[in-house]
Amino acid sequence: MPSALNNNNFIAENINNDTPDAGVHPIDVYALLKEREACWWQARQQLIEHQEKKIFWYGENSLIMWLLWQLVGYVVVAMALMLLNNMLNLSLSLWQYIALFILQTIFFVSILAAKGRLANKLQNEIDKDELLGEEALNEMIVLAEDSLYPDVHAKSPISLRQLGDYLNGEFHLSSLHCLLQKEIKAGRLILSQMPIEVDILPPDLADVELIEHADNIIYKSTL
Repeated sequence: MPSALNNNNFIAENINNDTPDAGVHPIDVYALLKEREACWWQARQQLIEHQEKKIFWYGENSLIMWLLWQLVGYVVVAMALMLLNNMLNLSLSLWQYIALFILQTIFFVSILAAKGRLANKLQNEIDKDELLGEEALNEMIVLAEDSLYPDVHAKSPISLRQLGDYLNGEFHLSSLHCLLQKEIKAGRLILSQMPIEVDILPPDLADVELIEHADNIIYKSTL
């Protein structure tokens, strides 16, 4: 699996490509839209993963969790020493055991002291993901104005499933829904039914929910 840094570099490289001229064929615009959609999807996935890590490691009960991990560390070291003693007849004196656990405690305290710096580093990753996702979404909207939006208005009323089929299933339904929300907010589309809230869900879960309700999510043009 590539590292988060490599993923961010991949996203940034794709986002920084030049946007097409007005004379680009619609098929080419859809191809570029698909590339930006992949960038947006990946940035959103990374954002949720980093947010979950921040909540897990630095949430309200994070100090208790860190202490529990230290306790687990003591147990693991003790079990490892017992295993070595049985297998290799390794015998340590009481002072050696004490020194070992003191070193482990010093290591833990140093990690705990660096907790703030680690939290800031993770927050920087979250901010970077948000920026990359926003840039990708903005470029998606620009491309959709010359491809997706005119097609949706021309075929209105159209359900989300019909739109996905029209695009040969090459786009995630959550991406299409996100793009069309911009037209809805601008008053150029009306959403007849939205039985679920997908904006706060992880991308995979949002897509599953939309697939289940795609027939009932219908977009009507006001143009």
